[in-house]
Amino acid sequence: MRITFVRHTSVDVEPGTCYGQSDVPLKPSFKEEAEIVRKKLIKEVRYPFKVYTSPLSRCTLLAEYCGFPDAVRDPRLMELNFGEWEMQRYDAISDPRIQEWYDNWFEAPATGGESLRVQLERVRNFIDEIKECDKENVIVFTHGGVISLARYIAGLSEKETLFTGQPGYGEIITLKL
Repeated sequence: MRITFVRHTSVDVEPGTCYGQSDVPLKPSFKEEAEIVRKKLIKEVRYPFKVYTSPLSRCTLLAEYCGFPDAVRDPRLMELNFGEWEMQRYDAISDPRIQEWYDNWFEAPATGGESLRVQLERVRNFIDEIKECDKENVIVFTHGGVISLARYIAGLSEKETLFTGQPGYGEIITLKL
């Protein structure tokens, strides 16, 4: 089985902002970026396939632009839930727990949010489930963190290097499972 992960296009959020599961706007360059993604998908994806997307608009809009308005919306494909830290700049978060998170980012959740381990388990659950589908190829419109975790699940990265080489906006990564 081939799973083609597509990261959403550029978001219109100030750099350094913790936006996780917030439904943030896309940059005005969306159509130009999305057209590049659409053309790459046409070249790279083989049929038959099934398409999934995170329910956040930055992913559903890209799926729709690429010709998949009926992509299955699956909340397991959402980015990490940063709880009370959402839409704050990392350097301005005053929660004293943020140091605990920096020291133990895999196990410690953001206040009111989830830990990376919890996100890993929902991504693993999604991948295990789609391995059972009857399609040879699956397309997934999602987020950088989800793609990094999928690479980890596939044995292509270590926990310590999960976010080294995180995919860029609009990047397409295919994994063979």
